[in-house]
Amino acid sequence: MIKKLIVLLVMATALTSCSDDFVLQTDPNSVAASDYFRTENDVLLAVNGVYQSLRSSNNIGENSGLYTDERSDDAGRNDNQSNAGEPFQFNDFSILPSNTYLKSHWLSLYQTIARCNQVTSNIDNVTFTTVANKDIYNAEVKFVRAMIYFHLVRKWGDVPLVTKQLNSDEIVANTFREKKEKVYEQIVADLKEAVASGLPNQQPLTGKGRVSKAAANALLGQVYLTMATTLDQANRASNLANAKTYLTAAYNMKTFTTLKDIPYVDVFDINKKSTNPEIIFQIVNKQGDITYSSSIAANNQAKGETINSLKPSSGVGGNVKLDLVKEYETNDLRKDFSIKYANDASVKDWYITKFRDASALAGATGLGGNDWPIIRYADVILMLAEVSMYLGEEANAIQYLNQVRERAKMPTYEVMKNDADYAKRYPTLKLAILHERRVELAFEHHRWFDLLRFFTATELVSYIQSKAQADYGTAKVSNFGLKDYLFPIPADEYKLNPVKMYQNTGY
Repeated sequence: MIKKLIVLLVMATALTSCSDDFVLQTDPNSVAASDYFRTENDVLLAVNGVYQSLRSSNNIGENSGLYTDERSDDAGRNDNQSNAGEPFQFNDFSILPSNTYLKSHWLSLYQTIARCNQVTSNIDNVTFTTVANKDIYNAEVKFVRAMIYFHLVRKWGDVPLVTKQLNSDEIVANTFREKKEKVYEQIVADLKEAVASGLPNQQPLTGKGRVSKAAANALLGQVYLTMATTLDQANRASNLANAKTYLTAAYNMKTFTTLKDIPYVDVFDINKKSTNPEIIFQIVNKQGDITYSSSIAANNQAKGETINSLKPSSGVGGNVKLDLVKEYETNDLRKDFSIKYANDASVKDWYITKFRDASALAGATGLGGNDWPIIRYADVILMLAEVSMYLGEEANAIQYLNQVRERAKMPTYEVMKNDADYAKRYPTLKLAILHERRVELAFEHHRWFDLLRFFTATELVSYIQSKAQADYGTAKVSNFGLKDYLFPIPADEYKLNPVKMYQNTGY
């Protein structure tokens, strides 16, 4: 078993980049993927390797907020010197194509896709003892591949689209940016396979962290919603209808009655993470384990504070923008749970407390047990509110919105419409839904994607630049421009072929 795991890791890291170095370098001890896949268990190990790749802070794991939350108005950093100032570039909207963090993110996402492609390209060559497992494993990697391409297309627009295992002599021919519409077609195709597969509607306790049919429906609904709001409007109506269909399917697979039956704090309780019915898809971490534990609680904690972790902190923790602090309504319990003001003289600022593990098992080394929630039902419910609003079904939209507000013990939308301050800040149902998503899903890596979906590039420039600089910190809101709707293509990738790997406008 150990030998097979080592072989898997060697071959899974083979396709990390479309660089010349990849073509020239080979590992004499590696095993070709075509020779590795012999048994059903080999496929399972490869699928597990796909899941494993998601954990990285360079991928979509818990510590990957640099590429999402720190790109938004929720979080960031005021330190513009550490690590050559490269992390600061994301929130300062001064990112350069040469940014090494950006390149690491790009490479990590494509490494995951390479792992998925190794499974899909070789699974038909394996004879399965349990025939149903072939369909399930295929559905799992198709879901992950779709999810990663969904990240890529929203962050970069047109991106290389590869759906098979590549030999070294095929890499150059496949190093070109495919139009985003084509990428979305592949995302939809992969997710439809997952939806139609033999995956369980919800994973049992033993399967937590693996894909379910509810997750596939939820993600496909989000994809259609994003297509409806960001692509050519000719297909808007059909995309919205499809979004409603798949999000409703995911919603109907829930195993609880109403959202208010699940206390908000329970969603993030390390003792209830595996049995909490709101979480649809998560990256599972193991408390106290040096390899598979969570570090987010300790990483977010500010100096002088103890609420997150027993691990002492010497820094500012997960910095929260004052712009978000002011977004919370009075008496919103989500504020008290999610953020706190650190009084240490070297901090004097707000930090993230949403993810906590101050248990003895996590200890002073901060080996926490927090799982990373990627999809949960509050997200699905608010997307249903969004879809209903776009379809002109206002009553349904408000009903979904109120489900989330009721769980947070906040007044209904109908009541708040008559509140002068609320009505001034959120004069439309659309802005009310965006507000609710912000405070409900804060620091779960949704905010940047929500902004891309709710606003056109021009509208987003006005929205960001209208924010008070005093509420934003050291990073400059005035830097935000049309180019910042997308990331730049990493410089090394662009240099491979400046024509086929053309740079995004403004960089």
